[in-house]
Amino acid sequence: MRRVRLFVAYDGTDYCGWQIQPNGITVEEVLNRELSRLTGEDIHIIGASRTDSGVHALMNVAVFDTDSSIPPERMAYALNQRLPEDIIITKSDEVADGWHPRYQDKVRKTYEYHIYNAPVPNPLRRRYSAFVSFPMDVGKMRKGAKYLVGEHDFVSFCNVRTNVSDTVRTVESITVTQCGADIVIRITGNGFLYNMVRIIAGTLIRVGRGFYAPEKVKEILKERKRTAAGVTAPANGLVLVEIDYGR
Repeated sequence: MRRVRLFVAYDGTDYCGWQIQPNGITVEEVLNRELSRLTGEDIHIIGASRTDSGVHALMNVAVFDTDSSIPPERMAYALNQRLPEDIIITKSDEVADGWHPRYQDKVRKTYEYHIYNAPVPNPLRRRYSAFVSFPMDVGKMRKGAKYLVGEHDFVSFCNVRTNVSDTVRTVESITVTQCGADIVIRITGNGFLYNMVRIIAGTLIRVGRGFYAPEKVKEILKERKRTAAGVTAPANGLVLVEIDYGR
């Protein structure tokens, strides 16, 4: 028995998130189905990040155990012949028995939140960017974002349904860049709470539009309640960019 690791990229538009659930097709369900058909085994993958419905990924990570004779490094090629076009395995390899994608030391995750800021929507950006028609001050968004860097209790920036006892996380870096109508919030940290990045994005959008002063972000952290922060930004703008295991 070998443990194979998959690096997975996907367009999440047509999926009800990563994790299997009863209300629709998910990325995990598709991978389990096609791996089971490929290997002739009952495969159940373990994923690193359970992205929400409509969220995209350039690099999610999953593992599964198999007795298949297919070389681990060739598993990506074999599986891609079976997967739909919106799910791609970018790499596969073998890892040690018991290696778990969610429980490794020094894991870093990087997300990007994409905003299309123009008077009218662009139909070519609708699947991968949140549309904001009102002018936004990126300089103020950058000032507000600085308050989020470091170790903080991010309870104000997580969904009220989050079922975790510890809401302290470390944001290593956060940047806000603009190229024409495209604004990108890029955030790297040691872990993220449920909807945390989307709520941060929704809050910084309010800063950019002038509803909040940049200093309001610091106050939101101190208030430690969800109602203090901005709305949860739409899922389509969010991309899991990378999971770094320090390799």
